[in-house]
Amino acid sequence: MSRTDHSQGAPLLTVSGLNKSFGENEVLRSIDLKVHSGQVLALIGPSGSGKTTVLRCLNGLEQPEAGTVEFDGGPAVTFGVKTSKREKESLRTRSAMVFQGYNLFPHMTVLQNIIEGPVQVQKKPKAEAIAQAEKLLERVGLEEKRDNYPHELSGGQQQRVGIVRALAQEPSLLLFDEPTSALDPELVGDVLTVIKELAEEGWTMVLVTHELAFAREVADTVAFMDGGVVVEQGPAQDVLRAPAQGRTQQFVHRLLNPF
Repeated sequence: MSRTDHSQGAPLLTVSGLNKSFGENEVLRSIDLKVHSGQVLALIGPSGSGKTTVLRCLNGLEQPEAGTVEFDGGPAVTFGVKTSKREKESLRTRSAMVFQGYNLFPHMTVLQNIIEGPVQVQKKPKAEAIAQAEKLLERVGLEEKRDNYPHELSGGQQQRVGIVRALAQEPSLLLFDEPTSALDPELVGDVLTVIKELAEEGWTMVLVTHELAFAREVADTVAFMDGGVVVEQGPAQDVLRAPAQGRTQQFVHRLLNPF
């Protein structure tokens, strides 16, 4: 896919020196990333390499021990012992997460799941939030499911509701954590189509995925992670077609040639 070059000017997101440990396990080691407005960054790498932890740090769900996260137009959040709750929550006002396991509230209808954030957190008028939710549901072909509960939907439908819920928050940055890995193979296409359409519309995204062919099509930049570090990053076509680092070459070859 030919995508517009958005790399001019200041980045929308700048991540510098991000470190995160769980006990003795150092899962992120000095992560540096930049994403410009309208760009799609795909994070790839083996399980346990730290990809999901990066997303959770960007969304304020995990607190790194060190590093900074800066969104264009806002103050940098510097992590350490004195990072305030308000600073962490500020990240959530700029980004929205689409989770691997959907994370919908089971006791709420589709519509209630979507408007919960805009009404309760952003204090948007309920009627306005409902109108927006209905429009977004129609966009992904789920307008007739507004009053259903999550257990009444397929996995692909639940994930599309998860995407709508993220869009309803009107974030600067969309975060996708392996959005198709929990789906049956025949349901993957519908979700990838929605993500591709969002990329073509110019949404800024960080996407953790094992779908390398899809990443090559939709991403501007790819970062390969292993052992908590970024081993290689660059234009998607370069990293996925002719990676420079041996470890990246091994990983890409294995995923694109599984047999």
